[in-house]
Amino acid sequence: MSASSRASAPPRVLTIAGSDSGGGAGIQADLKTMLALGVHGMSVLTAVTAQNSLGVQGAWELPVEAVRAQYRSVVDDIGVDAVKTGMLPSAELVETVAELIGGTAVPSVVDPVGVSKHGDSLLAASALDSVRTKLLPVATVATPNLDEVAQLTGLRVESEDGMRRAATAVLSYGPTWVLIKGGHPQRRRR
Repeated sequence: MSASSRASAPPRVLTIAGSDSGGGAGIQADLKTMLALGVHGMSVLTAVTAQNSLGVQGAWELPVEAVRAQYRSVVDDIGVDAVKTGMLPSAELVETVAELIGGTAVPSVVDPVGVSKHGDSLLAASALDSVRTKLLPVATVATPNLDEVAQLTGLRVESEDGMRRAATAVLSYGPTWVLIKGGHPQRRRR
């Protein structure tokens, strides 16, 4: 592709996440958002979930080889201008994706998905250390919600000062910036 045609093409953004069969999160939500923002959305599937408005009924992780092959297929041919991660359910997938992103010189947004909006765990406890030591250090921006901050740092945020302390704690793992999201309000009401 020539430089002039690349300049007129929409940005190429790759999401690396799980599939939400209900369409409210994961690959489906990322691609809808990308379409609305006028970017060329591409995807690498890491897991398949059975979920709906009531919760997650099941989740199945894809093999590392499948994740790596999808990534290489897209990046090596189409190219990429930015990467966003979502559900990476195991330490092995976290480490593989961190390696792939670390070897690609583009901005990356890491959403360390740990819990669904219904409270269902989407990240193995054994993968938390890999998120801290492998994935967050290659992130341009980390976007944990309040539940994910608690998983990663042990800090429960209950005030604006707590939010600042939590952001500092997440920054200590290596991302350039941190944006802490509010969490899942419908679950917090219980």
